[in-house]
Amino acid sequence: MTRRFLFYMAVLSVPCFLGLAAWQSSRYGDLEREIATLEKTQEEWVENNKRLIAGIAFLSSPDRIEHIARNELGLNKKQPEEVLQISIDGGKGLYGSVE
Repeated sequence: MTRRFLFYMAVLSVPCFLGLAAWQSSRYGDLEREIATLEKTQEEWVENNKRLIAGIAFLSSPDRIEHIARNELGLNKKQPEEVLQISIDGGKGLYGSVE
């Protein structure tokens, strides 16, 4: 009786193991697809960041800023001899003495 029971258990366990292997294979495929999607998203973000960094570099270039200041805002660069520097030593400011 026990041999027959063990035999039936062994015979029934084979389909269970095959079903488990199929399930694992399905999970593996799902995870591979998810990884591929995440890698594609990451590549898109990296490319977008590269474009944004290039845009920042262009917008903050000194030549561009100077062009806007001169042509659009009508500003001119002052020569060093046109700048007056004032220094107050020991004077009292708004919040008391400056030391």
